[in-house]
Amino acid sequence: MTEKLHAFDRPNSYIGRSVPRPDAHRLMAGRGRFVDDRQLPRMVHAAFLRSPHAHARIGAIRVDPATSLPGVVAVFTAKDLAAHVTPWSGVLTHLQGLRSPHQYPLAVDTARWQGEPVAMVVAESRAIAEDACALIEVDYEPLPVACDMEKALDPDAPVIHAEYGNNLAWERNVEAGDVDAAFARDDVVTIERHFRFNRHTGVTLEARSSLVDFDPSEQTLTYWYSGQAPHMMQAILAKHLDLPEESVRLIAEDVGGSFGIKIHTYGDDIATAAAAMILKRPVKFIADRFESFLSDIHARDHRVNGKLGVTRSGDIVALEIDDLTGIGPYSVYPRTSAIECNQILNLTGAPYRIENYRARGRVVFQNKNVMCQYRAVGHPVAMAVADGLLEEAAHAIGMDVVEIRRKNLIVDDAYPVTTATGMKLDDLSHHKTLDKLIDIMGYQRLREEQTAFQEKGVYRGIGLVSMVEVTNPSPMFYGIGGAPIAAQDGASIRLDAAGALHVAASITEQGQGTNTIIAQIAADVFGTDVDRVKVTTGDTANVPYGGGTWASRGTGIGGEAVLQAALALKAQVLDVAAAILQSEPDKLDIRDSVIVNVNDGTMRLQLAELGKIVYYRGNELPPDVKPELVATRHYRVTDVPFVFTNAAMAAHVEVDIETGFITVLDFWAVEDCGRVINPRLVDEQIRGGIVQGIGGALYEECVYSEDGQLLNASMADYLVPMAAEMPDITIAHIATPSKTSTLGAKGAGEAGTGGAPAALMNAVNDALRPLGARITEQPMTPERVLSCGGLMDS
Repeated sequence: MTEKLHAFDRPNSYIGRSVPRPDAHRLMAGRGRFVDDRQLPRMVHAAFLRSPHAHARIGAIRVDPATSLPGVVAVFTAKDLAAHVTPWSGVLTHLQGLRSPHQYPLAVDTARWQGEPVAMVVAESRAIAEDACALIEVDYEPLPVACDMEKALDPDAPVIHAEYGNNLAWERNVEAGDVDAAFARDDVVTIERHFRFNRHTGVTLEARSSLVDFDPSEQTLTYWYSGQAPHMMQAILAKHLDLPEESVRLIAEDVGGSFGIKIHTYGDDIATAAAAMILKRPVKFIADRFESFLSDIHARDHRVNGKLGVTRSGDIVALEIDDLTGIGPYSVYPRTSAIECNQILNLTGAPYRIENYRARGRVVFQNKNVMCQYRAVGHPVAMAVADGLLEEAAHAIGMDVVEIRRKNLIVDDAYPVTTATGMKLDDLSHHKTLDKLIDIMGYQRLREEQTAFQEKGVYRGIGLVSMVEVTNPSPMFYGIGGAPIAAQDGASIRLDAAGALHVAASITEQGQGTNTIIAQIAADVFGTDVDRVKVTTGDTANVPYGGGTWASRGTGIGGEAVLQAALALKAQVLDVAAAILQSEPDKLDIRDSVIVNVNDGTMRLQLAELGKIVYYRGNELPPDVKPELVATRHYRVTDVPFVFTNAAMAAHVEVDIETGFITVLDFWAVEDCGRVINPRLVDEQIRGGIVQGIGGALYEECVYSEDGQLLNASMADYLVPMAAEMPDITIAHIATPSKTSTLGAKGAGEAGTGGAPAALMNAVNDALRPLGARITEQPMTPERVLSCGGLMDS
C-alpha cells in the first residue's frame, strides 16, 4: 500500500505557497490535501535541435520518431509555440532608423544562422532529449549566404530579410567642426590605417541556465535565471507570455560569470518558459559548451578605417573613422545590436581635445550568430583605433608617445567638458593617471632596456592607452528608447530584533563581489559590523525594482541606494534611541552595533536591546513614537547619460620574429574610478578585465567558414588566456569622486577589457617598428604577426 503523507507533515514542503521552489515535483494546487508523490509533476529537461545551415528554408519537420522515444514528454516546433509566445524585435526609438524583423523562440520557415533553434524536445532527462533531437527529420533547402560583412551591402549580395531590400540594419553619421579643412592644412601630417577586429564571445564558467516552473492554480511563473537583470527579464517574460508582471518571479542567485552575455533575450530561454506553461511542470535547460559557442551572443566584429591629422608639433587637428560591423541576422532584444557601433562612434578619441571629428557607422545583417553587448561595449575598438593612430602619428613626427598624449589629453582642471560627439565628461584625471603610470612602470628604464635588447636581436615593445569607460548609465541609455531596462536601483534595509541588518538590493551577484560591497556600505554607514549584515539580491519577489548588473553600475548606482537607505534607517534608529534614552538624536551615534554619545563615545544602548524594545516591548516607548526600522531608497543618475571613469594603461611585450609568438611581460593600469570602497575587489575586477582584454587581443576568435559554419566551437579550438600566459599586472589608482552621488563611486569592471587590446597592439607595433612591420588586426595571432610586413618571408 502506498504511504500517503499530509502535505504539511513533509519537511521542507512548499505546498500552498505562491512561489514554487526547484523541487517543484512536490508542489500541489490546494492546501491540506493528501498527495502521492508519484502523481506530482516531475522536472523535465529541454534540448534543442539547431540548424546545421547558416541560411536555409525549413520545409517539413517530422517529429514522430522523436515523440515515440521512451521518456520524451513533448516536441515543439515554431508553430506549436506560436499561440503561446508573441514575437519581439530588437529596436530602440532613439536609435533612429534601426530595423530588425520580428524574432520567435524557434526559427519560422527560415533558419538564418548555424545554431538557430529549430525544434525543442522536452524529456525526462537531458540525454533522452538529445537522443530525441537526433531523430527529428527536417527538410532544409539551403539558401545563398551573406556572411562577409564587407560584401553584405553589395548589390548582388543575398538579402537575409527580403522585406528590407538590402542588409543594412542601421547607419549613423557624426560631423563636428570642419574635418576636410583641417586635413587640408599644409602643416598637418595624416595617418591612415585599416583596422580589423574579429568576433569573439564571453566564455563564462557557468553556461546559460534556465529552470522554469508554472503554477496553474495561481497562474504564476517562477524562473531560476543565470543572468544579470531579473526585473528586465520579468517584464519581457510577462509581455511575451501574456502574464501579469506581478505573476512572474525571477530568481538570480550567485551567477557564475556573465560579462554581458547573460543580459539578452535568447529564444531557447523563452521556449523553456513557454514549455513550462504548456506542460504545467518544471522545465530545465542548461546550454552545453558547444551550443554556447553557437548561440551565446558574439561581439567585436568590426572593420574600421581611421584617419588622424596632427601638426608637426603634435597637436591633433582632426579625426575621422568609418566603422562597419556585422551583427548576425537579427538585432538582439531588448538592448539592440547597434549599441556597440554607437559606442565606437561616441568614444573614439574621447580622452583628447578634438574639435574636428567625422564618423560613420554601418550595422549590417549577416548569416552568422547574433552579436550584441559584451563586456566593455565598443571600448576595445574605440580605444585601439584612436590610440593606435596617435602612436603612429607620434612616430611619424618624431615625438615620444607619452609627450603626444600630454599635449592632447583634456587637462584635469578643464571639466566639465562636452566632446565633439556630445559626451559630457566630468571628474576625470587623464594627466594624473598618465603621470602615475609612467612612474610605476619605470618608462625611461624600459626604453633603455628596449634599445639594448634590440641590439641583441630581441624585439620588445611598449604600448600605452589613455581611455575613458562608460559607467553608471542614466535612463538616457536604454529607457528613453522604450526598453524595459531600469537605470535606477533600489535598496531596502531593516533592523531585526537581534540588532542585525537585512539588506535587499536590486543589483545582482555575478562573481564580482556585489554582496560584499553592499554589506560593507551598509555596515560602514549604519555603524555595525559587516558580519551582522545579511544581503539578498536577484529575487524580484524580495528586492526593490532595479536594473541589475551591467555597464559597471553596481557600486555607483546600487551602492548609492544602499548608502541612502542606511542613512535613513540610521536616522530612524537614533530617533527611537533618543526617545528611550531621553536624549536628542544629534547627540547620539551608532558604533559597533551600540548606541553611543557622540561627544565621548560612552555606550548607552545595544542595538539588539533597542530591537527587542521596539518589536517585543513597545509599551516602553512613548505613545507618539511609532518606529518602522526599515527604509527603502532608490537612486539614478540624472542630468548626464553616463558617469565616466578614466584610466591609463601600458603593456610590455616581446615578439619572437621567428615564430610570431607574443609574450606579455608586464602590464600596468592606473584607474580613476572615484571613491574606492573595497580596494581588493576593485583591483581584481581590473585584473580580470585586463585578462579578458588580453584574450581578445591575442587569442579569442570565432572562426567561420565562407558558408557560415563556426569552425572552433569547443574549448579545444577556441583559445582563452590561461595562467601560463598571464603577466604580472600592477594596479594603481587616482581617486576623483564623482559629484553625481554622495558615495562618489564610478564603475571599474570594464576598463581592463576596454583598454588592454589598445595597449597590447601598440606594444606589438612598437616591437615590430624597427623591422618595418605593422599589425592592425586582432587577435594578433602568430600567423598574422608573421604575415604582417613580410616577416614570414624574411
